[in-house]
Amino acid sequence: RSGLRVLAVEQARYGTDTLSTHALMRGGVLQLHRWGVLPRIEAVGTPRITSTSFHYGEEEIAIAIKPRYGIQGLYAPRRKVLDAILVDAAREAGVEVVHGVRVIDLMRSEDGRVVGAVLEEPGAGTVSVGAELVIGADGLRSKVAELVGAPKYRVGRNTSTFLYGYWSGLDLEENHWYYRPGVMGGAIPTNGGEVLVCAGAPGSRFWNEIRFDLEGGFHRVLREVAPELSDALAGASRSGPVRGFPGEPGFFRRSAGPGWALVGDAGYFRDPSTAHGITDAFRDAELLARAAVQGTDRALEEYERLRDSMAVGLFEASDIIAGHDRGMDEIKKVHLFMSDEMNREVAYLNGLDSEQPEALTRRTA
Repeated sequence: RSGLRVLAVEQARYGTDTLSTHALMRGGVLQLHRWGVLPRIEAVGTPRITSTSFHYGEEEIAIAIKPRYGIQGLYAPRRKVLDAILVDAAREAGVEVVHGVRVIDLMRSEDGRVVGAVLEEPGAGTVSVGAELVIGADGLRSKVAELVGAPKYRVGRNTSTFLYGYWSGLDLEENHWYYRPGVMGGAIPTNGGEVLVCAGAPGSRFWNEIRFDLEGGFHRVLREVAPELSDALAGASRSGPVRGFPGEPGFFRRSAGPGWALVGDAGYFRDPSTAHGITDAFRDAELLARAAVQGTDRALEEYERLRDSMAVGLFEASDIIAGHDRGMDEIKKVHLFMSDEMNREVAYLNGLDSEQPEALTRRTA
């Protein structure tokens, strides 16, 4: 929309599903609203979530999602729905999108600056494409990050394993998050009348107990954290298999250099225990897009600084929860800190279109 010529290369097929909690925090919904695509998310029947309940052992705290900044509620679209809508919107904005193609190398000038990428399409050979900026938005094991040698400069201490499945026939219209010592879980309404149910535990349990029986591990962990939800699944119908994420330490990686940048999980990843990953990606995509429009190395460096300022508090909070070793009172305090951080994030994003957006300073949990 700002006049740049953009090629987006995606290895997966159009509309492919992927492992995700789907939950959008207010900042993520605000981004969809600002980009003009939120009506499409609603039009395909994505349920609007107007309250969230936190279960700390036997205690339940319900929180209403009050309308703010033009946002009437939260959403948790399936990734095959969300990703297709974003691709369609990008194409309408002038982006050339190519699926089934991957980056295998980078082109460099004599002084080492990245000046393009070498792309491969299975069965069709390779092609070199020149570019003033190559962005790696290619996930945890980013090929672009590997090719530029981007180092990690902050790494989390803890990891969570999560097991996911989809059920229909559950009478849930709001998000539910469950916590007990050593375990956590969630129930998130999504498209097609289904509810994503997830169960989480320390990453060590995946390797020691769960990896050879994902379904059995899912039901054991879910019963530990939310026995009432576990009982409800007996009267519901599951679609598809139980899938698992073994866990991965969170990290910040250098995300800008001469002719290249990283965004999303390629540049910054945190434990999924706080379900903020898609919102992170939407926020950082906007920050990087604005830097790309400026077109200078200094702007790219500022993008990384801004991202870190927005992310470090939430990163540390996620790492604390991923330790699965805190009492319920401590988890509540972390959630209150996260609420403040997310409010700060939303206020910043809402002010991006003003002449003087809110200044940011780093905060830690």
